[in-house]
Amino acid sequence: MRANLQKRLEQQQQHIDLSPLLDVVFILLIFFIVTTVFVKETGVEVDKPQALSSQKLERNVIMIAITNSGEVIYDNSNITVAGVRNTVSQLLKNRPQPVVIQADKQVPTELLVQVIDESKLAGASSVNIATVL
Repeated sequence: MRANLQKRLEQQQQHIDLSPLLDVVFILLIFFIVTTVFVKETGVEVDKPQALSSQKLERNVIMIAITNSGEVIYDNSNITVAGVRNTVSQLLKNRPQPVVIQADKQVPTELLVQVIDESKLAGASSVNIATVL
């Protein structure tokens, strides 16, 4: 009987309760999900020019891409130059944020200037061009 009692005690001591560990992991997962900042990408890959005076990109920006074929893209949709002003003004209603233009190396200067002008006319206080560091 004593051996039987000793076996039971040994079995109870070997069991580890994982419930508190799972709770902690779940809370950490929720913390990381909530604190993550999501940056809206333009959805297209452009070949950006290189600049020595480049600076790091802020987290909350309006990203507009201009492809080498002349398409103006925001959030995976072609908005054209005419749609830049409306799109940027709608986004600036929520909160003021800078506009960053990702222009391909092959984009004509005239198209780039038109997109910058439309962004400024929409009320953007800061319009930047994305480059490679």
